[in-house]
Amino acid sequence: MLIDVPEGKDPIMYVWGEMVPKIGPAAGKFSGAVYAYSTLSLREFEAARLRIAQINGCVFCQDWRTERDGATVEDGFEVSVQNWPTDPTLSERERLAAEYAGRFAEDHHNLDDAFWARMFAHYSQEEVVELSMCLGSWIAFGRLNRVLGLDTACTIPATHGAR
Repeated sequence: MLIDVPEGKDPIMYVWGEMVPKIGPAAGKFSGAVYAYSTLSLREFEAARLRIAQINGCVFCQDWRTERDGATVEDGFEVSVQNWPTDPTLSERERLAAEYAGRFAEDHHNLDDAFWARMFAHYSQEEVVELSMCLGSWIAFGRLNRVLGLDTACTIPATHGAR
């Protein structure tokens, strides 16, 4: 971990709250809203989230599974997401969520008309905006945690749902 955290303090709560009290709590609220209010199906949400976690390299995020109403994606879903172009268990919307996550994170300048035609054939404009906001949150905060080394000491508040 790159940040000195006082003995007995939770690294995430300290860094996100106490170190930057005017920014961290707002970031936490945005991150929490993504989990609390997303209208995407759990599998679409997790396909995009896991793809970002894989790209970011965030240890905690890769192991995390979002829970909704007591349900999580099945064990091995992360392998399906990693192999999104050819994995037969993913629906077209799940495949597009994983593809969009990867391109949003690594190749956003090349999101061309052909991609958008495929995307809008399966997602409404509102869903694309929602998914884009989720991706932005995961890229920013997962990468922040990974870069600062918080991902190996991370615990997420219970409001997010957990594995």
